Amino acid sequence: MSGAVWMVGARRTPVAPRRGAFAALEAHQVGAAPIAALVDDLDLPADAVDCVILGNGIYGGGNPARLSALAAGLPETVPAMTIDTQCCGGLDAIQLAHGLIGAGAHDVVLAGGVESYSAAPRRFRRSRTGEADAEYERPPFSPWPERDPDMLEAAALLARQMGITRQEQEAFACQSHADALAARDRLAGECVPLDGLSQDAFTRPISLKLCARLPVLAGDAAHGLTSATVAVEADGAAVCAIVSDGFLAAHPNLKPRAIRVVGGLSMGDDPAMPALAPVAAVRETLARYSMAMDVFDVCELMEAFAVQAIACIRVAGFVPERTNPGGGALARGHPVGASGAINAVRLYHEMLVRPEAAAGLAAIAGAGGLAATLVLSR
Repeated sequence: MSGAVWMVGARRTPVAPRRGAFAALEAHQVGAAPIAALVDDLDLPADAVDCVILGNGIYGGGNPARLSALAAGLPETVPAMTIDTQCCGGLDAIQLAHGLIGAGAHDVVLAGGVESYSAAPRRFRRSRTGEADAEYERPPFSPWPERDPDMLEAAALLARQMGITRQEQEAFACQSHADALAARDRLAGECVPLDGLSQDAFTRPISLKLCARLPVLAGDAAHGLTSATVAVEADGAAVCAIVSDGFLAAHPNLKPRAIRVVGGLSMGDDPAMPALAPVAAVRETLARYSMAMDVFDVCELMEAFAVQAIACIRVAGFVPERTNPGGGALARGHPVGASGAINAVRLYHEMLVRPEAAAGLAAIAGAGGLAATLVLSR
């Protein structure tokens, strides 16, 4: 290993619900915005970037990271790769950047994720026997159909099994929106305005009274999920600048904003219960780095479903008061391949505004029983 690895900048677009403010944009146009902003923020020569790595889950193939890099004005010589681990892709991209820099292969990697639900293609399976091509909603995330649940139904089952009531989920969602509204000023500092949008478009005041009127989308009356407790499908991108010890030493102007990337991991768990995958990943992360949950001053945990976040907080031992201090995906939306990177951007900026924050943790679950974590430290 070549020494410490550092995050020296992190930017994201606002998050826009599907068919909202970014509906006319292709994924690479969304992805280019934080890349260009980071290069400008850090006053980097464009050719200083060694590689771009972006997670993406639903765009339909190709290499959105390459398109994003070129659209951002990076030289054609800069390679780019797109990885697909669904919701985990943004954090996994940062993990890959950490490993490449730690191994001495690169000095500067821009890593994160991009997603456009609005521009997602329709999917068809070619006929093999002469009948019409069949449209499908998503690919399988497990080779066993009985262990490849619909995400909504799996979350509803988790709520029932753990006794997490509809009212508890709704209270969590209301708090997420309230925290995001209270943090609007500092959230603006990490967002790159795009197509007239400068703030997360979905965040709003919501009440328990309003939530109680919503129909159940999945589950029973006591534990059911509603549109308030499920993150909305969304468009967005987030990118972090990851650099080597040597690069940081040669650019002392970046040191005041440098936070060490300790590491983290990608891990698999039961495909039939994907919402709980972060629990095992967080426990393994703590063991790997000889840490305890109470050392983390800030945590960013994915809120694809309120029940998922509640369950992971409860079982993995997150400190609720330190978790998602600027709200979470319930208040923003869920741009699948970008969501983990958005959590990383949020974690970085929350630590920047808290000089006393010594360590931070981000965690996310992905379809198929995947999970990813990231640890930052001063």
